[in-house]
Amino acid sequence: MLPQETLEGVIERVTYYSDETGYSVLRIKPNKPRFNFTAAKDGTLTVVGTLPELQPGESVRFTGTWVNHREHGKQFQANKVEQMLPATVEGLRRYLGSGMIKGVGPVTAKRIVDHFGLHTLDMLDRSPEQLRDVEGIGQKRAEWIIRGWQDQKQIKEIMLFLQSHNVSTAIAVKIFKAYGDESINQVQRDPYRLAREIHGIGFKTADQIARNLGLPTDSAVRVNAGVLFALSELTEDGNVYSLRSQIVEQAAELLGLPAEQCEVAIERLYSNHDIHIEGIPDENGQMLEALYIPAMYHSEKGVATRIMGMIGLGMTRLRRAREIDWSAFFSRLEREDKITLTEQQQDAVRAALTHKISVLTGGPGTGKTTTLRAVIRALESIEARYALASPTGRAAKRLSEATSRPAKTIHRLLGFSPGEGFLQNENNPLNVDMLIVDESSMLDLVLFYSVLRALSPETHLLLVGDVDQLPSVGAGDVLRDVIGSEVAHVTRLDTIFRQAGDSLIIANAHRINHGEIPDISNNGNDFFLFSEREPDAVIDLLVDIVQNRIPNRFGLNPLDDVQVMAPMKRGSLGIDALNERLQQTLNPAGRAAEKQFGGRILRVGDKVMQTRNNYEKEVYNGDIGRIHAIDFTDQTLQVVMDGRFIDYDWSETDELMHAFAISVHRSQGSEYPAVVMPVVTQHYVMLQRNLLYTAVTRAKKLVVLVGTRWAIEKAINNDSESKRNSGLKWRLTH
Repeated sequence: MLPQETLEGVIERVTYYSDETGYSVLRIKPNKPRFNFTAAKDGTLTVVGTLPELQPGESVRFTGTWVNHREHGKQFQANKVEQMLPATVEGLRRYLGSGMIKGVGPVTAKRIVDHFGLHTLDMLDRSPEQLRDVEGIGQKRAEWIIRGWQDQKQIKEIMLFLQSHNVSTAIAVKIFKAYGDESINQVQRDPYRLAREIHGIGFKTADQIARNLGLPTDSAVRVNAGVLFALSELTEDGNVYSLRSQIVEQAAELLGLPAEQCEVAIERLYSNHDIHIEGIPDENGQMLEALYIPAMYHSEKGVATRIMGMIGLGMTRLRRAREIDWSAFFSRLEREDKITLTEQQQDAVRAALTHKISVLTGGPGTGKTTTLRAVIRALESIEARYALASPTGRAAKRLSEATSRPAKTIHRLLGFSPGEGFLQNENNPLNVDMLIVDESSMLDLVLFYSVLRALSPETHLLLVGDVDQLPSVGAGDVLRDVIGSEVAHVTRLDTIFRQAGDSLIIANAHRINHGEIPDISNNGNDFFLFSEREPDAVIDLLVDIVQNRIPNRFGLNPLDDVQVMAPMKRGSLGIDALNERLQQTLNPAGRAAEKQFGGRILRVGDKVMQTRNNYEKEVYNGDIGRIHAIDFTDQTLQVVMDGRFIDYDWSETDELMHAFAISVHRSQGSEYPAVVMPVVTQHYVMLQRNLLYTAVTRAKKLVVLVGTRWAIEKAINNDSESKRNSGLKWRLTH
């Protein structure tokens, strides 16, 4: 074993930092110059190791050993780091100006240190009100800096506590924001609450902390947490419930414990009402033991109860619909609005006004929007109150444009407020005669329950959407379950209209949906296959198509008009790899300000996507925008989304992901002028018919597939959709 040494110095730059593992590559300027071969020309040394996130300008002491890397030469392998206070005026300037304190950049740091010299840190600790004496720092900014200094000190204490658990500074900041002065106490009391309550902390991190705190591997707290985590993971995958046998197997593997202990934990959690257990029959009528998170159980049962209550109640808010002379109405619609409906579309319009719950579904170009406009005209003809809503802002905007009527997101329509929930509910229902929800394939179970709670039993509900698309990102398969239960009037439009028939995009979408090979002859002008097999060649070709070929031939902007999609996150042609390559090509380094967050770089001009609902900012999972500015002093990043400027603290940037390339799931509810997608054998696990169909139907003007015909055939022939565990259809039919 090599002898342990110490190395003291100032961090010059962070070459690499992994937010997932904490692995770091640093360049430091040693306090004692080394003139041998370990130092670079600028006198810096390389330090590597699994460390907390560190900032340039920090004075540190590393403990570790010297190792010889076969490519990079001699490096200091650190296994421990301690923060040291800078001992020089220049060190203090760099330390304070490194971005560690919100509101203090290099200029402000210089003013403070020039004023207080080597006593700067003592002043900040003992009499920070003296900051007001510094030129250019008023009372408001002084208060900001004082608060930032105190927060930073507390975060450093938390970091010392979490350092051995490989927890990054970003996570420490989140813990501090959640629990404040109680952070360490809360972590020590129940480390597993971190995984339950703080976005970005998983079970494995919480479990590692718990183990290091001495919690026994078979403690009830740990086994309970493991079972709940396994259940929540399957819920994240879209399942409303999970089979008991499945949970036991996954929890036992996760915890490294016998299945019997997980069985005991399930009974314990059930007794404490932390989970719900119910018998659900399978397709053959055999009873299965289903485990629910309580919120999922109450939502599923609540949806079924409310739907059946609406259908069973004879009263309706659309009594005047009985007075409509439908023949005269459709004639007037054709004459005045130039809308001609097929008999199937006419039936859908009548059904919406005469059935409490109805569904309008169909593929692209089949006239859903035309039918919907006719429903609205029928409602207006009897002066009925109605509202239009969609699950996302993008879908609501499209709905408004298509109907020339106001449309809102469901959250905005129901008056969602963080911490308080929905204003519109069973005690304060929407004052509408009909609610129309577009893009209903995106409705998850919990959101659908909130919608139904906000409707009085006399109100009509029309669900509009394409049931053949991928199901919602959240748990459940609402639209398919409602259709399958046959409790609602369902119209499936299947006629492709003439103007849509000229588009290969629409024709090919229907071919894919019917299990047929699309026209990939490249003889059309809006649907192309570029054949390539090898991953490196595929990504080179895809980047060239996005950067050069599409802009040159079609005049589309590669960032604003072209959306790359991929079936998988990992791998050489996964979303992560595509984002990295497309960022290098479309928004390369050197053009604009950038900041490294963990293992990724966010740069002004980058295309980014919100990955979770943030109700305070009014941005939602799937919203896409561009980074507009990075403020290194105030530690904020500004993103423009649909013309709105939204500020993110640096600790909130884990809510954003690069969106040069996105998953097909996250594209739902959106339309893009052009869609480019690799379809290759490396993605065979994820290649499914409804995934390819959903991707193609997101494009308005152009689809470009890069890959092989074999992979396309593989996707089309794979119609075995990953079935979600849901009891809604059963509850609606029993």
